Amino acid sequence: MKKLLLVGLLPFMAALAQASDPAVDQHYAKTCALCHATGAANAPKTGVASDWAPRLQKGMDTLVQSVQNGLNAMPPKGMCMNCSADDFKALIEYMSAAQ
Repeated sequence: MKKLLLVGLLPFMAALAQASDPAVDQHYAKTCALCHATGAANAPKTGVASDWAPRLQKGMDTLVQSVQNGLNAMPPKGMCMNCSADDFKALIEYMSAAQ
């Protein structure tokens, strides 16, 4: 019974761990939310899987490179000048996760 309970809780605990990363939350609020929360300038909306699906098909490395170089209306580094490639990956994962 304990194993069954643990297996059932793992996805929930993983989601909480991802969503509660203060660095990701802070970077998102300061630099990404302006466009990605509303879809401004055709930005894929945070938590809308259909907005992110075609982008995710390109692969994480391509997405991170697009953020670092800028793409369409998004400026280079998405205005997060102190973000690393790992930070961008975490932000993409955060924004593309279904809410």
